[in-house]
Amino acid sequence: MAPAVRSPKNRAVRAAVHRHDHLSKQGILERAFTFAFRGLVYAQIWEDPAVDMEALAITPDSHVVTIASGGCNMMSYLTANPRAITAVDLNTAHIALNKLKVAAARHLPDYETFHRFFARANSRQNILAYRTWVRPHLDETSKRYWESRDMVGRRRIGGFAKGVYKRGLLGNFIGAAHLVARLNGVNPKVLLTAKSIEEQREIFDREFAPVFDKGFVKWLTDQPASLFGLGIPPAQYEALAGDEKMAVVLRERLEKLACDFDLKDNYFAWQAFNRGYSEDPNAPLPPYLQKEHYDEIVERVNRIEVRHTNFTDYLKSQDDASLDRYILLDAQDWMTDEQLTDLWTQITRTAKPGSRVLFRTAGVATILPGRVPDAVLGKWDYRAEDSLDYTKRDRSSIYGGVHLYVLK
Repeated sequence: MAPAVRSPKNRAVRAAVHRHDHLSKQGILERAFTFAFRGLVYAQIWEDPAVDMEALAITPDSHVVTIASGGCNMMSYLTANPRAITAVDLNTAHIALNKLKVAAARHLPDYETFHRFFARANSRQNILAYRTWVRPHLDETSKRYWESRDMVGRRRIGGFAKGVYKRGLLGNFIGAAHLVARLNGVNPKVLLTAKSIEEQREIFDREFAPVFDKGFVKWLTDQPASLFGLGIPPAQYEALAGDEKMAVVLRERLEKLACDFDLKDNYFAWQAFNRGYSEDPNAPLPPYLQKEHYDEIVERVNRIEVRHTNFTDYLKSQDDASLDRYILLDAQDWMTDEQLTDLWTQITRTAKPGSRVLFRTAGVATILPGRVPDAVLGKWDYRAEDSLDYTKRDRSSIYGGVHLYVLK
């Protein structure tokens, strides 16, 4: 899922996505996609922070620069004890969400209140907690965002009283997927009744796999616009599909999510099949919401800086050899060769020896060779074997590839 990136006039998304004439079929799709990305896209980030932190080998001297997206991983990286974290994004909704999480960690009174706010995210008590402890410490722009209304007239902060993970573009997409499943006689929550990986496999094969053979589902997934809710623009749709029909690819990705990891360890599966984290006190959660990490999060949250800017522009403002950990999510899938070269030129300039860059792709292979000049990319070592291992172990299961580059 590409991170939403937008300026007030959506220039950043247009620059990355618009590649065809506006009257062509592809051009119309591209413009529909940028329109869809005008608000909150991801209430929860869909990259596995456990894989990230292992690949990045964060040290107490590390300065991590990441695309913010839903902010879960930004917060979770604190458990690795870096010196600083800078989270950048051009989507104003994501900036507001990240700043809300930082303010909540700083000012909510205890773990129980913090857990209720972000792990349950469906209690009226969260609105009182927001007004009492968080609101007084939010900047005016973020406060205005949360207290204004969305396109259907709901106050945005009200999402934390009624299930915020059901909102946003991705939340709506998962809701639509649940509806399609139910229309085909499948309740997605049935997977969550499994007591073992073997039973997860049995349920998937019996209940879910046949849905992807339905004619309507094949037709629907052949429409690029049907995957906008996953953050997949038209160009990335083509990379994701490759030589396969999209229904086949999506079945394979869902199969990995449903069958490759024990439900006791995979909160991404709970988000997909439950539309929210489990309320079981022993349920899996992202690191920043786990009780054993709460004191670390509170102690270190002041190391986070949230910036409303473009990743490349932020790097241009930094000194030579001043940074060492970079997380690009799958943003490069959106980029032209020129944009990739500009980005990697700045990464290389600002990188200390031994720096690490981590990113994901919709397709399987790294997209950089042949697109970024050898004079730049040649300074980096692609860890192919490690990347395959990280891809296999990424519990979010949505990406074709997780890729690690290390400065030589």
